[in-house]
Amino acid sequence: MNFSNQTDKYRNQAGMLANKVKNRFQHLRKRYQKLNLDIFRLYDWDIPEIRAVVDWYGGSLVVGEYSRQQSTPEWLPLMGESVARALNVPMENLYLKIRKAGIREGLRYERINHTNEKIVLSERDLKFYINLNDYVDTGLFSDHRDTRMMVKEKVSGKQFLNLYCYTGAFTCYAARGGASLTVSVDRSETAVNWARENLELNGLSDPKHILIQEDTLDFLSNPGPRYRDFDVAVVDPPSYSTTRVKNVHFDIAADHPKMLNDVFKLMKKGGTVFFSTNHQSFELKAEELSVTNLQEITTRTIPEDYQSKRKLIHRCWEITV
Repeated sequence: MNFSNQTDKYRNQAGMLANKVKNRFQHLRKRYQKLNLDIFRLYDWDIPEIRAVVDWYGGSLVVGEYSRQQSTPEWLPLMGESVARALNVPMENLYLKIRKAGIREGLRYERINHTNEKIVLSERDLKFYINLNDYVDTGLFSDHRDTRMMVKEKVSGKQFLNLYCYTGAFTCYAARGGASLTVSVDRSETAVNWARENLELNGLSDPKHILIQEDTLDFLSNPGPRYRDFDVAVVDPPSYSTTRVKNVHFDIAADHPKMLNDVFKLMKKGGTVFFSTNHQSFELKAEELSVTNLQEITTRTIPEDYQSKRKLIHRCWEITV
C-alpha cells in the first residue's frame, strides 16, 4: 500500500472511530453523570480493523492501541485527535497509550513518564487519585466497579483481605462498607502509597486498614498468625509475574490452584473469595481446588460500558470456603 492510500485509509478509520465514540458517549454520559461515574469506556476494538480502546476520564480521554508488528507510529495520534475533536476535548487532555498483550503485559506496570501528576475523579460515593500520564494503567480498573459494590455490601462488621491490591479501590469500598478490618497486600511501593492516599482522600484512614508492601505469593507462604480468619477476600492477580524475594515465576493459567488454596487457608469457614482474572484464555482448574462451592459471576460483574462481543474484559468467580 502506498503512503497516500494508507493515509486515506487511516483518515477513514479515524472518522469511523470518532462517530462510534460520539454516539456511545451521548448514550452513556447523562446516566453515568447521575450515578457519579467520572470514568467509563467508550470503545474497545468494536470494529475489527480499528484496534483501539477509548476511555473517558471526567473531561479527559485516554486512547490506546492494541499494538502488533504492523503498527505504524502515525496511526494512534490520528485516532486520538479525531476522537478528541468529536467530543470537544482539548488536545492537552488527550493521552495516548500503547497496550501490549501476553507476557509483555508485565510492561504495563512500568513507568512510561515521570510527571507524578494526579487528578481526583469520582466513582459513586468515593473519590480516587488518577494518573493519566505515567503508566499504561491509570490507577483504577473501572471494569470492576460493580464487583466493588458486591464487596461493599458484604463486609459490614467483617474482616476483608485484598491481595494484589494495586491502588486500593476494593479496600476503599470495603472501608466505606463498614469492614472491621482490612488488610491490603501489593508488591509495589508506589501502589501501596497510592492506596494510602486513596483512603485518606475519602476520610477512611484508620489503623484498622492495614497496608502491606510484599509480594502476594510471599505473603501467602508466611502470613503469620495475625492475618487469618478473613470473612471476605478479593484476589485479582496479573496474568504473569515474578516474585522479588524468591524469584518464583507465576503464570495464572497454571499456578492459580496453589495460590487460591493458600488463600482459602486464611479464610473463616463460610467466607467468600472473589477471584478474578483478565487472562483471555483462562480455564479454572476447579478439580485442583480444596473447596467445591464455586460460582462464576462474570456476567454480573461486567458493567454495560465494558460489555463486548469480541471478548470478556475479565472473568470472576464467587467462591465459598
